[in-house]
Amino acid sequence: QVQLVESGGGLVQAGASLRLSCAASGRTFSRDFMGWFRQAPGKERELVAGISWYGGITDYTESVKGRFTISRDNAKNTVFLQMNSLKPEDTAVYYCNTVDSTWRPFGSWGQGTQVTVSS
Repeated sequence: QVQLVESGGGLVQAGASLRLSCAASGRTFSRDFMGWFRQAPGKERELVAGISWYGGITDYTESVKGRFTISRDNAKNTVFLQMNSLKPEDTAVYYCNTVDSTWRPFGSWGQGTQVTVSS
């Protein structure tokens, strides 16, 4: 059974950093595009960052450019999201998922990891 498990969230103050991890199990994801998404209370889930299977293509939503970095370790079947200079508006539940080449998600969602940024 394919499973994605997100971790690394927490409660931090504005300006702090967090590193999220997404561990995949059940099959190898080394040939999949992967994405990080987030959903804030009362808002729709949005793509935060995406990465191609070999890491050569990345994309970010405008609000996180220059602050967040997506990366992957295919040997460990893990995708990361380094988040620096966090802002209160980054507060959300963060999820990872497999995506197609247009960054649309098509896999099953995990439980996500909560990120809360206080001002």
